[in-house]
Amino acid sequence: MRNEKVRMLCEGALCVALSIALSYAELDLWFQGGSISVTMLPLVLFAIRWGAGWGVLAGLAFGTLKYFIGEGWVLNWISIIFDYSVAYAMVGLAGLFKRKPDKIVLATVVGGFARFMIHYISGITVYAEWMPDVFWGIPMTSPFFYSALYNGGYMLPCTILVAAACFALTKSAPVRKWLEGEGLQ
Repeated sequence: MRNEKVRMLCEGALCVALSIALSYAELDLWFQGGSISVTMLPLVLFAIRWGAGWGVLAGLAFGTLKYFIGEGWVLNWISIIFDYSVAYAMVGLAGLFKRKPDKIVLATVVGGFARFMIHYISGITVYAEWMPDVFWGIPMTSPFFYSALYNGGYMLPCTILVAAACFALTKSAPVRKWLEGEGLQ
């Protein structure tokens, strides 16, 4: 049992480090944040292998480190917590499908949607006062609509990219066995 926990902690650290490395290859969409990347990929894989609890902790660690290392854009401490720590922690909910590589696309959608919801809530509360009059050529009159467009504009492509990459990776027998926890019993 002890070796399993050490292995889990090491794999978690590696997945967080891989996510940080992947965060340097982002397509930035607008100056206030929101970028398209595959940073969620290692977090989703780790969550599926070890479960939602450990996945949420790995996401929390990554999100917090991403803010401090990646020079994140924030308004105040609440936006740090929501847009980094809590948002990426929600990616760990992919672990609700623990050791089920056949459900990897659904797991990715769950983690991506949960992250989107945190960004959405942050958008309608913290960033509502920064809503522009026009966004993507559409007049903005509601922070609910603006937050959905703004955050959906990068979260949907991110989730699709990560789901496709995860699906492709599960076609490899070693990755499937790793996700299923083979060798841990």
